Order: sequence, then C-alpha cells, then structure tokens
Amino acid sequence: TIDKYDALNDQYIEELVSLRSFIGKPSKTKDGFQLKIYANIASAYEVANILKKDAEGVGLFRSEFIYLQSNDYPTEEMQYNYYKEVLEEMGDKEVVIRTMDIGADKKVFYFNLPYEENPAMGFRSIRICRERPEILLTQLRALYRASVSGHLSIMIPMIISEEEVIFAKELCEKAKKQLKEEGIPFDDKVKVGIMIETPAAALMSDKLAKHVDFFSIGTNDLSQYTLACDRLNANLNKHVFNPHHPAILKLIRMTIENAHKNGIICGMCGELARDPEILPFLAGLHIDELSCSAAYVLKTRKNLSQIDTKKVDLDKYTE
Repeated sequence: TIDKYDALNDQYIEELVSLRSFIGKPSKTKDGFQLKIYANIASAYEVANILKKDAEGVGLFRSEFIYLQSNDYPTEEMQYNYYKEVLEEMGDKEVVIRTMDIGADKKVFYFNLPYEENPAMGFRSIRICRERPEILLTQLRALYRASVSGHLSIMIPMIISEEEVIFAKELCEKAKKQLKEEGIPFDDKVKVGIMIETPAAALMSDKLAKHVDFFSIGTNDLSQYTLACDRLNANLNKHVFNPHHPAILKLIRMTIENAHKNGIICGMCGELARDPEILPFLAGLHIDELSCSAAYVLKTRKNLSQIDTKKVDLDKYTE
C-alpha cells in the first residue's frame, strides 16, 4: 500500500513540474491558434493564487458573495473598495465582474425573497433587479468608480431577452451620467457583456450580440436548463445531467458563431471550460477565452497545446 501511494505521489510531483513549465507561455494550440485562459473567483483573497497559477485574467468574479457575507445590502462604498482591491491586484489583466446573481441556491435573508417551489427557475438575478433597480444601480456605480483602478468588464447574468439587456445597458448609462454630474472619475470604455446560460439567450444570441461587447457561456446553468435537470440533485447522475449532450454543444456552437459573426468576443466560464474532452471542440470553434478554477489553468494550457484545430471534426460533437 505504501509503495502504491509513493508511486502516486511521484506521479503527482512529476505532473506539477510539467505544468510549471507552462507558466509564462501563451495559451495556444499546436497549429498556432491562441486564446486566453482566465480564472473564476469569488473573493479578493483568491487573487494571489490565480496570479501564482498564471491566469491571464479573471473571467468570472462572483460578486454575489459580497451580498452573502453582509447582514444588509452592501453599500456603494463597501462594494467600491472591494472591487477596487481586486482590480488593483490584477493590474492590467482583465477582470470580468458578474453583477449579483442572488436567488436560486444563493439565498440572502434581507432580500426577503418569496418562497418558490422551483427557485432555480424563479425570481433571481436580473429579474430581481428589474423589480428593484436601485440594487443594481448601486452596484453599477461602485463598479464604474472602481474601473479607474484596473481593467474592468461588467457581465450581466441570467438573460433571456433583448428587453433585459436594454434595461441593464440603460442602467449602466444612468450610473455613468450620475457619476459624471458628481465629478467622480470612471473609465467610459468599460465593456458590458452578458452570460449565455439559458437556452433562450443562446437561441437569441444573434440579436443579443448587437447590444453587447462580449458573451461568456455559463455551461453549468445552460446544461441544467437545456436538459430540464437540476444540477444540484444527487439523484440525477451523469446519464441525466450530461454536459456533453449534443443539444448543449449545438447551443454553444451557435453562440460562439453568432458572437464572431457580429464582431464580439465569446468566452466560457462554466465547468466545460476546462474539460479536456470538449477542449478540442471549443478550440476548433476559435473561442476567445476560457475561465476555470485556478487549479486547472496550467492543465488547460497544457491540454490546449496538444490540439491541432485543423484536425477537429466539429460535427462529431453535435451529432
């Protein structure tokens, strides 16, 4: 038994040494296609680790954890200081901050949300903000104020319609107008994008792309909504919750192609972003950015380096 685990430990150390050789190297395929590999984080405390792992940016900062750790609605000043810290630590590397995704499995008592039989499909995220726009406006003001401290992009989750995107963009403009009138500096070139995590957004991606600067595909929710399958339900095993399902991959392909057709970038921040079986498919579609847990950044870069996109049969994945 000791010999067995000694061998496994040697194998682990060998892999770590191999992965370290990819620090500082570009994220590109064998045939030269280059993309960016970012990391997902939920707090400022994780920044040091993702920089150590050589992430090229933050592809998903889950801002709702600021709300989850508070006893009341976090103030603009509180949020501003939090975002500012992350942006300063990341320097000139892009930080994509997702606006609050409260609801579903992320409950906050002071929001006083109504009881729901199926909260994953209920009153959450942008749907709350349309009813209570002051919550999102406060967050957007904090984000724009922090934007002068680094390279910020803002991402709106749980979109299903053009109306929701237009609402969010109008609130962005309102926040900027207020700050300008108050003489508070901000970066007017902050990109605003949306998560594609509902089948509706994927199917509408051609139209939605005309309103935003980028897409980021959230495959965790996209998978559960497409398959009508609660991803947190332990009774639904891989035979039911299957992120490799051709229907999901078709929606991903449609989204990436529609983004590029409309001249915007498309990334991915769900678990599939680091899946070695799906990586050739994503590289073959020339996805612009992948964002995963810090532990998988170098592993994904290594896997990417072994792919020849010219030899990828895209149709095989969606049959």
